Formats: sequence, structure tokens, C-alpha cells
Amino acid sequence: MSDALAGRSIVVIGGTTGLGLSAAKAFIAAQAQVTVVGRNSESVERAVALLGANSRGLAGDAAHPDTAQRAINTALEAFGKFHGLYHVAGGSGRRLGDGPLHEITDQGWAGTLDLNLTGLFYSNRAAVQQFLRQGTGGVVLNMASVLGFSPSPRFFSTHAYATAKAAIVGLTRSSAAYYAAQNIRFNVIAPALVATPMSQRAQGDESILRFMTTKQPLDGGRIGQPEDLDGAAVYLMSEQSRFVTGQVLAVDGGWSVSEGQYHE
Repeated sequence: MSDALAGRSIVVIGGTTGLGLSAAKAFIAAQAQVTVVGRNSESVERAVALLGANSRGLAGDAAHPDTAQRAINTALEAFGKFHGLYHVAGGSGRRLGDGPLHEITDQGWAGTLDLNLTGLFYSNRAAVQQFLRQGTGGVVLNMASVLGFSPSPRFFSTHAYATAKAAIVGLTRSSAAYYAAQNIRFNVIAPALVATPMSQRAQGDESILRFMTTKQPLDGGRIGQPEDLDGAAVYLMSEQSRFVTGQVLAVDGGWSVSEGQYHE
């Protein structure tokens, strides 16, 4: 078993389902102590039961300004330290009114940015404030999407979502530059289509599944699995990446370098 994160206390915002829970399991396996945040107490209880004694949980809305600081305080109280933040929380804004630019509603725009960008701003701000109070370095890892820089117009035309994910890259890189002298690192993982609760629509669309065979051609051409991102997350949260900051790592099965073929 790897000990890449031995002795490290990590907060995962959005850590009770999907990509966040998979990462939390990988962090625990790498000997970290993990505090996960989920939207409701039921999901938090399930996650903590699965993760075991080296975990703690907190129910809260990532888009609330106090949630991330509460999670950091939970980690400090339970484990006496705080080394890193992984922000995974976010989601589709289709139900709110996201879509192509000419169709986005005011609610769709505001709600999608709130869900995907504002909450991340709150968590990143809370983390860096805590690192500065501690006088320590630290690590912030953010979840973006290939849609922020590699659009797919036919099947994934949610432009507010793409805007939020592109903004995450901007916030991460500018923060990385500003805080590098304090040894506070900021990086981004950008997945393509992964099988999570958020991607149910795409997983059930045969046209999209056929498109994935050439858009994500690695490993036979498939939708990603949450575990496909775990190695990157462990690396970027650990001292193995101590000389890495301001980087965007696309874990995308080849999406961003593949044309993709439509099957009429």
C-alpha cells in the first residue's frame, strides 16, 4: 500500500459521491486523514462508514461561504492539522437553464456559476487563509473540465458550465503565481466524460456513447471511471509534486487531442 500521503490531513469538498468519494478512498489508502463534505447527512454517514477511522464528515452546501471553513475546522479538531484541499463539488446547470449562449436563462447563468465557481472560490479562499494563519505551505487541487478549453458543440453545449470551468483554471493559475513564495501550491485536474451521478444523461445516450469511442479513444474508447483520476489526485496532493504548481492536468482518455467522429 502506498504511503504517499502519510500524515497528511486533507479536506475533500464534494467527497461523498462520484469523483470525490473515489479520491477520498485513494487518499485513505495512501495513509491520509480525510475530511469529506457532502450535501446531506445521509451521504456523509455512508461515506465515513466506508472510509473508516481516518475520516470525518460534514454535511453542508459548498456554495455557502462558511462550509469550507467549517470543514477545515473539523479536520483541525479531529486530526490537529490541515495540509490540503481538493474541491470536487459542482454539477450540471441544465435543469437551471444552462445551454447554448442564446438559450441560457438568467437563472441558468447565475445558478451554474454559483454551483461550479462560487463554491470553489469560497473553499480556495478558506484554505489559503488557513495556510497563511498556520505559516505553512499547503496544497489546493481544483476540479475543472476539458469543456473549459476543449468544447464539444453537438452533445455538450452548456456554455455557462464551460465558462465556470474555464474560470477555475484562471483562478487556480493566478493563485499559484501569487502564493508560490509561501509554498502554497494550486493545480487543476480536468476530466472529460466520467461515469458519475452527474453524467447520467450522457451515459444513457447511445449517440454519445458511440461518440466516446473516438473522442476518448484510450483503453478501447470508453467513458472514464472515477478511479481513472485517483492516481493524479494522489500525486498532486502529495510531496511527489512538491515542484509543481499552476498546472492543468487533463485526465480525459484523449478527449482534448482527438477529433471524435459523429455516427449519423
